[in-house]
Amino acid sequence: MQIRVPKVNLPRVVIVGGGFGGIELAKRLKNKPFQVVLLDKNNYHAFPPLLYQIATAGLESASIATPFRKIFEGYSNLIFRLAEVKEIVAEENRVVTDIGDITYNYLVIATGSTTNFFGMKDVEQHAMPMKSIPEALDIRSMLLQNFETAVNLEAKSEEQESLIDIVVIGGGPTGVELAGALAELRNHVLPEDYSELDFGQMDIYLVEMGPRLLPPMSEIASAKTKEFLEKLGVQVWLNTALVSFDGYKAVFNNGKTIPTTHLIYAAGVAGCVPNGFTSEAVARGRRLSVDHQLRVKGLHNVFAIGDVAAFIPEGKQVPLPMVAPVSIQMATHLSNYFKAGLPENFAGFRYVDKGSMATVGKNKAVVDLKFWKTQGTLAWLIWMFVHLMSIVGFGSKIGVLLNWTQSYFSSDKRFRLIINRYVKKN
Repeated sequence: MQIRVPKVNLPRVVIVGGGFGGIELAKRLKNKPFQVVLLDKNNYHAFPPLLYQIATAGLESASIATPFRKIFEGYSNLIFRLAEVKEIVAEENRVVTDIGDITYNYLVIATGSTTNFFGMKDVEQHAMPMKSIPEALDIRSMLLQNFETAVNLEAKSEEQESLIDIVVIGGGPTGVELAGALAELRNHVLPEDYSELDFGQMDIYLVEMGPRLLPPMSEIASAKTKEFLEKLGVQVWLNTALVSFDGYKAVFNNGKTIPTTHLIYAAGVAGCVPNGFTSEAVARGRRLSVDHQLRVKGLHNVFAIGDVAAFIPEGKQVPLPMVAPVSIQMATHLSNYFKAGLPENFAGFRYVDKGSMATVGKNKAVVDLKFWKTQGTLAWLIWMFVHLMSIVGFGSKIGVLLNWTQSYFSSDKRFRLIINRYVKKN
């Protein structure tokens, strides 16, 4: 069965994945002489940097998600299909999906990344990842369900404490921001909701296997982040690695254990590579090896951008990080390459690092720019502005801004809702 798309006398660009890279490429090919077909297993584009605010009841999911069909209104050359890709058959220029096959002239893999548990099967089975809106909603539901269960247990018992204590694995931006948001929830909101519980007994742990938090950022940013978190009451463990988690107890390489039912895993990512690529094309971290034009190794008309692309800059030995600015700049380069007609002498992709940032909580953030670094309130305002401007859709921007404004003055988290009960895996 074939996916039904109009037949036109234009080269067809099939984009698999509607994340930062996929939608940026589609936007830049708007009404150009290509037929652009976007395939995604969801009907919306999400904004992953704010998933932690969904998980901690600060935002509703619709605030960070926009339907693709809304984004691409007025695009005469773009077709969206809700489909999950099953296989790439490169020798036939064909993509196999759950709704049928589609052929292409050019294929762009922009499938993003997923959680990497590094072979720890028990952690994969019992921990809570946070790479999608459904996973963030699961974390929110489990968090609230645990408190609802805890109020019916003996005060300060081990069983009660295992329900309210939370462990976050990974000291990157996701782990740092999530731990800070959980601490603010504990300090300002939960005691009002659950007055029967003693939140002085609730521990929040942030565990990082390296010597400092936010490894890609400056040492001053790492140190300040640790200081911010500890002021919020987060217990930060450095040089500590998770060994196992059975759903009730986390065990670490230093011999320590933490009884908990709520372990959130934000420590590793791997590329989402569709089936059909040779082992030579797949690099470390399950990412696709690409050349200076972002062409997948060994293939002349298949490209990869974003988290799934392992692009190693000239003179470097490791690929670019899996962050949104890389995805967007890759998409910009590839669109220019397509529009130029794919000439052999086209300048190769070069990434311009404009800096990085992370927030810990209200008036607490760190920003590293090329020639300037700041921490605290100013950094927090910069972080908010950059993220607000990056959200797709004017309505979403306004919704997020209103929620942030209310939260700033009230410290409230409005969306403490169990919409779908979370049922733990067996």
